[in-house]
Amino acid sequence: MKLSKEFALREIAGNYIVIPFGEKALDFNAMITLNETGAFLWKKLEEERSEKELLDAMLEEYEVDAETARGHIEKFCEKLKTAGILEP
Repeated sequence: MKLSKEFALREIAGNYIVIPFGEKALDFNAMITLNETGAFLWKKLEEERSEKELLDAMLEEYEVDAETARGHIEKFCEKLKTAGILEP
């Protein structure tokens, strides 16, 4: 999985915001904000990663069990796919 090159993560006043640019800036009519965990996963997805690699990174960074982390990763990735931000 990898992120579309037409979106970027920016930290503005302590908030993580996904910004569309290029052609997507004209078509994308939503604002996406991420929490710290979402921003962590986004940064990992800036390079192509598998779900397993995301899980391993999350387990190393946060005190969370594998089942909970997997659920959060799946939900996060599904939302990004639905928005056209994450490519398979």
